Amino acid sequence: MVIGASFTAIVNSLVKDILLPPFGLLLGGIDFSNFFFVIKGSHAITTLKEAQSTGAVTINYGMFLGAILNFLIVAFALFLVLRQINRLTQPKSAPPPPTPEDVALLREIRDLLKARA
Repeated sequence: MVIGASFTAIVNSLVKDILLPPFGLLLGGIDFSNFFFVIKGSHAITTLKEAQSTGAVTINYGMFLGAILNFLIVAFALFLVLRQINRLTQPKSAPPPPTPEDVALLREIRDLLKARA
């Protein structure tokens, strides 16, 4: 549980500090944390921090995009870990057991009868 919380903190930092800034730069210097709609309050507000300080009611879809990206990275990492664990825990295929003598004899008789016909 502690490792999972630490991993989540690392992924949050990866998304917030490493992945979103270059992606925002590619889109013209956009800061995803400032993507929001003002539902109630002044619509002239330009930053989320300013909107929160004035008490405006907002829908923060930029934060939601960051949360989705966090989830996808955590899910992909968990998928890779579980796939490796499954690979390591799969039982090795055992060689087939030797054929009993009576079955081998019956097969030999069958083959001889087929060859006669």
